[in-house]
Amino acid sequence: MQAALRLLYPPQCVACGGLVDQDFGLCGSCWRDTPFIAGLVCDQCGAPLPGGEAEEQALCDDCLTIARPWARGRAAMQYSGTGRKLVLALKHGDRSELARPVSGWLARAAKPILEPDMLVAPVPLHRWRLLMRRYNQAALLAHGLAREAGLELCPDLLLRSRRTQVQEGMGRDARFENLRGALVVHPRRVDRLAGRHVLLVDDVMTSGATLAAGTEALHAAGAEKVSVAILARVAKDG
Repeated sequence: MQAALRLLYPPQCVACGGLVDQDFGLCGSCWRDTPFIAGLVCDQCGAPLPGGEAEEQALCDDCLTIARPWARGRAAMQYSGTGRKLVLALKHGDRSELARPVSGWLARAAKPILEPDMLVAPVPLHRWRLLMRRYNQAALLAHGLAREAGLELCPDLLLRSRRTQVQEGMGRDARFENLRGALVVHPRRVDRLAGRHVLLVDDVMTSGATLAAGTEALHAAGAEKVSVAILARVAKDG
């Protein structure tokens, strides 16, 4: 039966639709065009860094300039090429099935910062945006990562207290001001936070304003430590 189904519906590349050997995979061309992050990375945001050994701890220029409220962070890929295409398809293209392969990539990238007692939580969408989009891509990523890593998941740990403006096109300061006080801990989930290390999950990091707002809300509600896992990092050239 499986063989017959594969003849009728052969596996396709999740990025371009070309034929591949297994489900939820990338063809050779798309794999080469996907900027997976490896080697030495920034220990707070996962951005790739030149030279050095992967075991070293270092920070990128942004994380040296901006005081991050979270402890450590990792990203699976850079927001360019096929990486950007996949993120946009998951976020705006109604391609929720992409969460399965990309959350696996994210779990592997985050492995160096995972701890057994972590509580995994996604960055939330406002209820009206969730109604329009029908799913929260960060929640799908958090669910897949928690499943892959065997960690506890709390999908509604954070809420958006107000509808914020779309961040695209904003400068760094405007992004932080836009998110100020916008994320809060769900009042019925506060008892799960005391003394916990939370892994906050999102699809893209640019300035870090959203992750900072979420981290500050988690600390205020009793979390001992927060780390972040991001599918794609917008990294500066050079």
